[in-house]
Formats: sequence, structure tokens, C-alpha cells
Amino acid sequence: MRDVNSFDDFYRSTSGRLLRYGYAVAGDPAEAQDLVQEAYARAWRQWGRLAAHPAPEAWLRLVVSRLATDRWRRLRGWRLAASRTGPPADVGPPGEDTVLLVGALRQLPARQRQALALHYLFDLSVEEIAREAAVPTGTVKSWLSRGRARLAELLPGVADEELEVNDVA
Repeated sequence: MRDVNSFDDFYRSTSGRLLRYGYAVAGDPAEAQDLVQEAYARAWRQWGRLAAHPAPEAWLRLVVSRLATDRWRRLRGWRLAASRTGPPADVGPPGEDTVLLVGALRQLPARQRQALALHYLFDLSVEEIAREAAVPTGTVKSWLSRGRARLAELLPGVADEELEVNDVA
């Protein structure tokens, strides 16, 4: 059985040193935090045995080192693949239509925005959206209808046909 208090004490007394070690190994503070968090999660899962280990902090350092090595290996694979395919094509700035649409979408309530995105970007039916949102289908129809109507107000130059690509009635 795991002793929560002893783990908490162990964490408090070692976490600062281990984070500094992780930073030294990884060379990146965010990466170090990820490595150390994963190491402590593994330590917690095995705390019953690890608490009796003669050097639990050394065990954690070993875990951090191995995790960092694994990540470097994965990154090396990604770099190799990228070197074979070349750099990705440059992505230009968003078009004016995109900027206007995103600005208009930000003015909608979150549920309407979510329903519109699921319907138009993922081609989900009203029933599928209702299941995912755990609401009645009528609610989804209302969100879609109100969302399209509000977008029509916010984007006066866009034809109704463009806003109603898929009929939801």
C-alpha cells in the first residue's frame, strides 16, 4: 500500500533538485517539467516498493535520464524524416475571408460556435452533435440556426447559400 504522506515528503524534498537535473539533461525548462512530472507519476505508481529502495532519488534521476533519451531518439527520427522530405512549404498569412470569419465566430456563444464547427468542419449530423454535446436534437438545430443567422448579420457580404451549406432541418 502506498503511503501518501511519505510520498509527499519525498516529493517536497527532491522536486527542486530533480527539476534542475531535468533542465540540465533536457536543456529546455518545459521539457524538464514534462520529464520530471512523468518520473514522479511513475514513482507514485511504484511507491510501495520504491519507498524501500536504498536510493529513491537516484531511481528518479535514472527515470528522467531514460525518458530524455527516449525523447531524443524520437526527435532524431522526426528530424531524419524531415531531412528526407525537406522543409514544409511556407504557409502564407490568412486570407481576408478567414480573418473576417474567425472574427465573426469569436462573437458567437461557445455552444453555437461548437455546433457550427462540428457540423461544417467535421460533417457531423445534428443527431451526432446532439449525442456528443448530450443535448436534444432540437437544441442543436437551434444553435445551428441562430449561429448561421448571427454570422449572416456579422458577415453581410456573404450570401445565405454560403452559410447554409448543409441543411439541418
